[in-house]
Amino acid sequence: MCGIAGIHAYLDVAPPVDRGELVRMNQRMISRGPDGSGLWLSDEGRTGFGHRRLAIIDLSEGGAQPMRSADGRFTITFNGEIYNYRELRAELQAAGRTFRSESDTEVLLQLYAEYGAAMVGRLRGMFAFGLWDAGKRTLLLARDPLGIKPLYWADDGWTLRFASQAKALLAGGAVSRDPDPAGIVGFHLFGSVPEPFTVWRSIQSLPAGTTLTVDATGPGMPLRYYDVATALTERAASTGRAENARALIAEAVRDSVRHHLIADVPVAVFVSAGIDSGALLGTMSALGVRDITAVTLGFQEFEGQPLDEAPLAAKVAARYGARHIVRTVGRAEFERDLPALLDAMDLPTVDGINTWFVAKAAREAGIKVALSGLGADECFGGYPSFTDVPRSVHWLRPVSWVPGLGALVRRGLSGAIAAGLRLHPKAAGVLQYGGSWAGAYLLRRGVYMPWELDEVLDPALAEEGMRRLAPLSRIAAAIGTGPALGDFDRVAALETSLYMRNQLLRDADWAGMAHGVEIRVPFVDAFFLSALPAGPVLAGVNAKDAIAEVPEPPLPDEVRHRRKTGFSTPVGRWLREASGAPPQQGIDLSAASRAWAREIWRAGWAGPAAA
Repeated sequence: MCGIAGIHAYLDVAPPVDRGELVRMNQRMISRGPDGSGLWLSDEGRTGFGHRRLAIIDLSEGGAQPMRSADGRFTITFNGEIYNYRELRAELQAAGRTFRSESDTEVLLQLYAEYGAAMVGRLRGMFAFGLWDAGKRTLLLARDPLGIKPLYWADDGWTLRFASQAKALLAGGAVSRDPDPAGIVGFHLFGSVPEPFTVWRSIQSLPAGTTLTVDATGPGMPLRYYDVATALTERAASTGRAENARALIAEAVRDSVRHHLIADVPVAVFVSAGIDSGALLGTMSALGVRDITAVTLGFQEFEGQPLDEAPLAAKVAARYGARHIVRTVGRAEFERDLPALLDAMDLPTVDGINTWFVAKAAREAGIKVALSGLGADECFGGYPSFTDVPRSVHWLRPVSWVPGLGALVRRGLSGAIAAGLRLHPKAAGVLQYGGSWAGAYLLRRGVYMPWELDEVLDPALAEEGMRRLAPLSRIAAAIGTGPALGDFDRVAALETSLYMRNQLLRDADWAGMAHGVEIRVPFVDAFFLSALPAGPVLAGVNAKDAIAEVPEPPLPDEVRHRRKTGFSTPVGRWLREASGAPPQQGIDLSAASRAWAREIWRAGWAGPAAA
């Protein structure tokens, strides 16, 4: 896991690479790679790569980057891990290729030499890289299928720049900070910025599962090689029947965990009181991993309450013989860390706090790599959206066809809510939005609703942002245009392509890498996804309970039957206390609260043009 950066002056009339700019970009990512730093400039000075190294595989200098092929034709800067690199290396050696190191990075170079850009389809792992082909004089950018690792790029018509962090591009000093209304509106709607947008108009996120080739005329269009909806459609047509579903699930979990344990440093695990992380720990133990460290995050406000994860996590750790670390966080530490947290936050998001602190705890314990249960809910139907969204669509679709009725009801209810009717503001839009898959999903996941944006943003900015973002069309695109998916797979595609990719995975990256901790996600793996039974089968066999049975012994009943609460933080209470607002009964569990969204935005992102 690392930080990568690059500058490529593709037009002959463009100035050569400014080494100082490349150094500034690289330096902005120092926390991503505390183990080493490297720079490479081509002989003609028109292409340059930077790299910050967190050494996980091949700890020797043989794994240092940027890395060049033996003949000097190919140069790569790579962030991530390739979990099947040993199998790929064996195939390449059988084809006559020789290796100088034990790193997965060299496998990428050799694989590109053999297959060109099509090599991305053979990779199992999380990755983002830039690869310069001096023979073809092309730059290839690539990002992993599900979007675990980020990659941002900016093109001014002369020179293309890329980096693991959008803020690294800004740190170079040559990329404009002009705001992008589409990204700003996206944050206020969803609580995160949907790709390919950022909050800066000049910076784009390379979409997950795509490659981008830059030649002498500039960048082409991103080329998609993986799509979640398509993968789920293919899985539905090819996987086995319900009779062997639990066996398929168990083998898929064991296989994914086995691959995600590949490292030349110890691999720890983040453990809560839930099934997903407990199943990972138990599977690690069953696979023969010894001296496992399990890290659990707790909050002072939750101690002694059902929301306290620590006591049950301790039972799970003891069951599988893990060394257990509990890290407790309170409001004072949150306030001390907030400036550094906001600085590390690469794009505005209403989540990531829990990951920040559990990664901080891991770093304090000397841990460089940890597994996380992130992604299991998207695979196995663990969110209320798997029930709520289809029910909304099926119940409200007939009414939604009445012209103008939904908008009329929404305006009336909005006025009543503003006058004191005790309903959530989203309730006003149920009839207008709830009858379509895109609209129902927006209601389920949205922070602010489209009709509320004028209250929190400049109306002109909100109007332009809505036009460019086209949120309902963007949500609908995640379901795909091919053969219709069933209800379970539709929601799985939405949650995987939108919420998980744009929020959970991005937060895991910036919050983990801010502490130099690599977070691995065995449930977020294209190979794993394709090995599971079809969505209707997963829904029918209680897949969550099935993964609880994968470890030997299975997870305890207290975990299996515990009411799902999510991974909550008491941010709402902390914000109220800090502002001097009167206390409320109970704890505001939602880190995605509107108050927190406003606090994040007030931290300053896109200058005075943003409200």
